[in-house]
Amino acid sequence: MILNAIIEKDEFGYFAQIPELKNCVTQGNTYEEVLLNIQEAAELYLESLKTEKLHILQKRKTIISPIEVTVHA
Repeated sequence: MILNAIIEKDEFGYFAQIPELKNCVTQGNTYEEVLLNIQEAAELYLESLKTEKLHILQKRKTIISPIEVTVHA
């Protein structure tokens, strides 16, 4: 299953979340660490789902696309 992970970096490290999996979030000190952590979090999250919920998730497609907006200051 392919999922989209959003990874953000700030002065404290890296933070990751998967929009398709509500409240599936983690953090890490490095990019590599946060990637491993979010993969593990997703696997545990999916294991906890009932079969019908997992089936619905597998059919769902989420696309993350950049958009440009104008900010009027």
